[in-house]
Amino acid sequence: MSDATRVSPPIWLMALAAFTIGCGMRLLDPLLPMMARDFGVSLAAVAPLIGGFALAYGLGQLGAGPVGDALGKLRVAAVAIGLYAGTLVGAALVPDLGGLLAMRVMSGLVAAATIPLMMAHIGDAVPYERRQAVLGQFMTGMVMAQLLAGPISGVVGEWAGWRASFLVLGLLAAAIAVVFAVLIGPAWRVGGRGRQAMGLGGFLRVFGRPAGRRLMLAAAGDGALLFGGAFPFVASYLIEGFALSAAEAGLIAAGFGLGSLAYTRCAPWLVRRLGERGMVLWGGAGLAAGLGGIALAPSWWVVALAQVAMGLLFFMLHGVLQARATEALPEARGTAVASFAMSLFLGQSLGAVIFGTLIATAGFALSFLVAAIGILALAVAIGRWVIPRPA
Repeated sequence: MSDATRVSPPIWLMALAAFTIGCGMRLLDPLLPMMARDFGVSLAAVAPLIGGFALAYGLGQLGAGPVGDALGKLRVAAVAIGLYAGTLVGAALVPDLGGLLAMRVMSGLVAAATIPLMMAHIGDAVPYERRQAVLGQFMTGMVMAQLLAGPISGVVGEWAGWRASFLVLGLLAAAIAVVFAVLIGPAWRVGGRGRQAMGLGGFLRVFGRPAGRRLMLAAAGDGALLFGGAFPFVASYLIEGFALSAAEAGLIAAGFGLGSLAYTRCAPWLVRRLGERGMVLWGGAGLAAGLGGIALAPSWWVVALAQVAMGLLFFMLHGVLQARATEALPEARGTAVASFAMSLFLGQSLGAVIFGTLIATAGFALSFLVAAIGILALAVAIGRWVIPRPA
């Protein structure tokens, strides 16, 4: 029996829960123009619906980790999924834009507890030498959300209105919450570490350790260079640089998800073959080459090929950081993984500002080259200072 099948609740159910969270993040991408028309406002006026969720999700990590460690990771995750479903249904029913923004903020806050606490639970349940492979299977849910959330939401929105997209996702999340609550079984009675885990003490211990600080800096760099830096601007580059339509650019950008899905299937073999340091170095070098190829691409098909490859290469690097996060504070894994997610989010926010400004002043090509050099340097730094050397 594999480690994934021994995880309780089953890994496929946790991946489905991650899928609903990922869909909540990307749900609005094709719906914003429709929502602006419905509320009679500009596109800029509805844009905070995306930022409000992201900001709340990042800040929610401050509470998610300690509460999960104190009360029990799976118990808190189960309640969080149920609350998340409620906010999605509420978003479908609110009559005005102000109420919708409030629901999006609440949705981000409760969603913050789900993925980090499930990752921390996997850290508790799976030996480290096989943990990255199981985490890769768990992250299939997020990868599929990146691939499918926009197209499905757009189809549902065109067919039945944007409110129907919220309602459908809310009902799916509610069904998952019920099944999850039933299948965690005895975990309802298994508490955490009690009040001693509450507060910011766990975060201070993570950041107070040199290894913890290096890991969180690596996560912030990952977020700044890729999540907030290069990746979000690929579709815009395709539209402006190669005169593609928004639909064509979105389809090419979604090729990243195909490579990510390949990683979830190949992760066990890659870990055995390359080891953590090899995964990071090959992943970082490949990402640098891919970003350089995008910057100098003579045609859109070069970008398309690079996107698929970078989906695999990104998770080779990022997956190692995720696995290391589950060991940053073993006695309080929920807090450790929440620290990782918060660092990633802060880096992403900073990267979006820096690279948005760089693109506006110097163009896409130079920005992608800067990201390429940065991620190569980051991979070398991770291999040298973040991953412990074998005894």
